[in-house]
Amino acid sequence: MESFFAGEVATELIKELVKVIRGTYLCRPAAEQLKRSVDSLLPIVQEIRHSGVELPQNRQSQLSELADHLRLALDLARKAAASPRWNVYRSAQLARKMECVESWISRWIERHMPVHVLADVHHIRVDYAARLDRIERTLSMAASSPVLATASKVSMEFGSAPFSGFPIPETMEGFAQPSAEPVKAPFAMRNKLSSGFPMMERFFPSPDGRKVPVTMGKSPSFGFRVANIMDGLMLGGEEVKPVGVGIRIGKEKVKEMLMEGSDSDAVVGISGIGGSGKTTLAREICKDPEIRSYFNDRIYSVTLSQSPNLESLKLKLWEQISGNTVLGAYNHIPKWQMELGSIDKGSFLIILDDVWSLSELEELIFRVPGCKILVVSRFKFPLVVKNTYEIELLGEEDALSLFCHAAFELKSVPSTIDKKLVKQVVEECKGLPLALKVIGASLRDQPPKFWLRAKNKLSRGEALCESHENKLIERMALSIESLSVKVRECFLDLGCFLEDKRIPIDVLINVWMELHDLDEEDAFAILVELSNKNLLTLLKDAQSRAGDIYSSYVELSVTQHDLLRDLALYVNNQESLNTRRRLIMPKRENELPKEWERNKDQQFEAQIVSINTGEMKESDWFQMHFPKAEVLILSFCADVYFLPPFLSTMPKLRALILINYGTSCASLQNRAIFTSLNNLRSLWLEKITVPPLPKIIVPLRNLRKVSLILCELNDSLRGSKVDPSSTLPRLSHLTIDHCVDVTKLPPYICNMNSLECLSISNCHDLSELPCEFGKLSSLKILRVCACPSLKSLPQSICRLKGLKYLDIAQSFSLRELPEELGYMMSLEKIDMRECSQLKTLPRSSSSLKSLGHVICDEDIALLWKEAEREIPDLRVQVAEESFNLDWLAE
Repeated sequence: MESFFAGEVATELIKELVKVIRGTYLCRPAAEQLKRSVDSLLPIVQEIRHSGVELPQNRQSQLSELADHLRLALDLARKAAASPRWNVYRSAQLARKMECVESWISRWIERHMPVHVLADVHHIRVDYAARLDRIERTLSMAASSPVLATASKVSMEFGSAPFSGFPIPETMEGFAQPSAEPVKAPFAMRNKLSSGFPMMERFFPSPDGRKVPVTMGKSPSFGFRVANIMDGLMLGGEEVKPVGVGIRIGKEKVKEMLMEGSDSDAVVGISGIGGSGKTTLAREICKDPEIRSYFNDRIYSVTLSQSPNLESLKLKLWEQISGNTVLGAYNHIPKWQMELGSIDKGSFLIILDDVWSLSELEELIFRVPGCKILVVSRFKFPLVVKNTYEIELLGEEDALSLFCHAAFELKSVPSTIDKKLVKQVVEECKGLPLALKVIGASLRDQPPKFWLRAKNKLSRGEALCESHENKLIERMALSIESLSVKVRECFLDLGCFLEDKRIPIDVLINVWMELHDLDEEDAFAILVELSNKNLLTLLKDAQSRAGDIYSSYVELSVTQHDLLRDLALYVNNQESLNTRRRLIMPKRENELPKEWERNKDQQFEAQIVSINTGEMKESDWFQMHFPKAEVLILSFCADVYFLPPFLSTMPKLRALILINYGTSCASLQNRAIFTSLNNLRSLWLEKITVPPLPKIIVPLRNLRKVSLILCELNDSLRGSKVDPSSTLPRLSHLTIDHCVDVTKLPPYICNMNSLECLSISNCHDLSELPCEFGKLSSLKILRVCACPSLKSLPQSICRLKGLKYLDIAQSFSLRELPEELGYMMSLEKIDMRECSQLKTLPRSSSSLKSLGHVICDEDIALLWKEAEREIPDLRVQVAEESFNLDWLAE
C-alpha cells in the first residue's frame, strides 16, 4: 500500500509543482528541479505499485520513507503556490526547503531504485511461470473432461480471441442493459443475458445433450469452476480495453471507501460526465479479487437508465440477495425478514448503475446491516451519497493508448503512421474515453488526408462524420435532456465562453439574471445543480464560499470540459444562422466568420452574441442588425480594440462584457457608441485601460452594476469633475479588483447615493478611503479586502447606518478600527481575518446588537470575548489559516 500512496502523492505533487513554476518566481528553479526528480521517479513507483507483488518489510519501510518525503514536498508546493507575490522572504524560505527535499529524493533514487526494479523483475518472472503452469493444468483438465469432449461447439483460443460457449457472471464482465445483447467477454453466453447476478442460474451442456442448471460462481458436480479457467488468463481480442493509471487510482480509492467505511457510510458513489468511464471503473471493482472476497462473491448490479421499473428492480434485487422467491409486491416483505435475511448471508454489495434521479435512488437504498451500495451516475447526490469519487479524465499516455486500441487495435502508434498527427487528434479528444473510442474507430483504416481533416474539424468543434456526431453527441446529449427548460438554457449559455478559460461566476450569474429574469439566489441554485450533474466544475471551494449570503463572486470561477462545450455548440447550431438564439464564434479568429458576412443583410434573432477575435480596427467590422440581443460578450487579445459599430443596433442590450486576454491592458476606441446603450444594466471590463470619465460619460440611467477587473484606472479617476449621481443615477454595485494602479478613490464617489454594494479587493497600493465616505447612505455591503497598504478607515464610515456587512480581511497594515464603530447598528457580519496589526477593538463594539458573525484570527477572537457577553447572538469564528507568520520564527 505504501507504493500506492507514494504514487498518488507524486502525481498530485507534479500538478502543484506546475502551478508553482507558472506563478512563483523565487520558487521556480527549486520547483523545476524537484519536478524533474519526481517525473523520473513516478513511472517506476507506478510499476512497483501495479506489479501485484507482495513487498517484503524492508522494501515497504523504504517506500514509506519515500512517501513521507513526497508528502512533505507536496505540502511545500501547496504553500509556495498559495504564497502572496509580495512576500519575498516566505518564498525564499520555501525554495530552500524544496531544495533540501529534492536532494533527499535524488539520493533515494540513486541508492534504492535499482534494487527495487531488479527485485520486481525477479518476482514477476516467478509469478508468470506459476500462472502458465496453472493454465496448462487447466487446459489438460479441459481436454480430459467428458463434458467438453462432447461439446463440439465449444472452441478455445488463447491470447487472441474470446472463449465461447461458457456462461460468465455479470459481476465479472459488465452490467447488462435490460434489452441489450450480451456483452462480449472471455466467456460469452450464446443465450441472451438477463440482469441476474451470482445467485442466478445458468445452463451448462451435459454429456447427453441436456442443459444442467448451474448457480453462478459454483461448478456443476461433473465440471470445474469457471473462475479457475479465468485465473491467470491475459484477455485478448476485441474486448481488450487498456486500463490506465487513472482507472487504477480510482479503483483503489473506491475499494477503500467500500471496505473501510462504517454502516453510516453504506452508500458511496462514482460520478463523472457521460463517457468518462464510470461503468468501466465499476466493472473493474466487481472483478477485483479483494472486493469479491470481502463480499463473499455477493455482488449484485442493476442498470436504471432514465425510465426504470422501480418495483421490478427492487423485487429482483431482494430475491437475489435473500435467495428466496417473493410472491407479491416488494412492499409486502416484512422488515424483520429483510434484516434477518441479510444477517444470515453476511455482507453484500449492490451496484446501481446509470442513476438519473434522487427519488429513484432513495427507492433502491436497502437500509439493512451488511449492505453496501455503489451508485454510478453522471450526477452527484450529496444528500444520500456522502463519499463520491469523481472520475478524472485520462492523461496523455493513457488517452493515446486507448485511442490506438480503437484506431489500430494496438497499444501504441504504428511506425508507418504519422505519430504527431495522431497525438494532435488525441489531444482534441480532451481525455474523454468515449470520445477517444468513437473518434478512433471512425478513423480506422483512413488515409492521412482524412486524419488531417478530422484534426481540423475537431479543433473547430465540428463533428467528423454523421456516425461520430450520432454516437458521441447524442450519447452526451442525454445529460441535458433531463434538465428543466430554464436549467437547460443556462447550460447552453456556457458555450458562449471561451474554450479552456475560466468563467467568472460573477459574469455567469449576471448573464443568467439578465437573460432569463432570474433572482441571484435562483441563478446560484442552477449553478450548483449543473455542478452536481457534472456539466460544469466549480473551482476550489467555490460552492461553499459563493453560497454565503454576503459572498463575493469576483475571485470565483467555473470551468467546463471542452466536449461539454462542444455539446452546447452543437445544440445551439441546430437552427439556421439568423434564427439562432445564441450567435457564437467557437474559437478565436482574426476576422468575423464569412458566414456571418454572407447573412448580414438579414437581421439576426440572437439574444446573446459572443465574438472572439484578436485586435480589431474599424475596417475589420461590418454592419449587422441585432434587434433582440440582450447580452454581448467581446473576448479579444489586443492592445487596441475598436468597439463594434453594430452596438447601435442593439436597443435591448442589458449586459456588455469585455474581456481582454492579452498581456497588457487594452485601449478602447469608438467609445461614443456608449451613447446608444440606453438599456444597459451591467458592464464588465477586464484588463482594459479605462479612459477619463469626461470622455465617455453619458447618461446611462439604467446601469446598475459595473465591474472593473485588472484594469488601469488612474487616468479615469484623477481630476475628474463629473458628478456620477446624475450620469449614473441607478448604479448600485461597483466592483474594483486587482487594479494595481489605484492609490486612492476620488471624492466624487461619495456622492453616489444609489450605491448599495462597494467591493474593492487586491488593490495593493490603495492607502486611504475618502474622508466623506459616510455620505453613502444606501450602502449595505462594503468590502475593502486584500489591500495591504490601507492603514485606517475614515471615521465617517460609522455613519453608515444601513451597512450590514464589512469585509476588511487581509488588511495587513490596518492598525485600528474607528472608535464609533458601535454606531453601525445594522451591522450583521464582519470578516477581519489576517488583520495582523490590529491589537485592540473599539469600546463601542459591544453596542453592535445586530452583529451575529465575526470571522477573525485566533488572537483577535480573544478580543471579542467581552463583546460576546453583551451581544447575545454573536458567533465568533476562528478562520482556518490560509497564511501565517510561523515561518518567521523558524
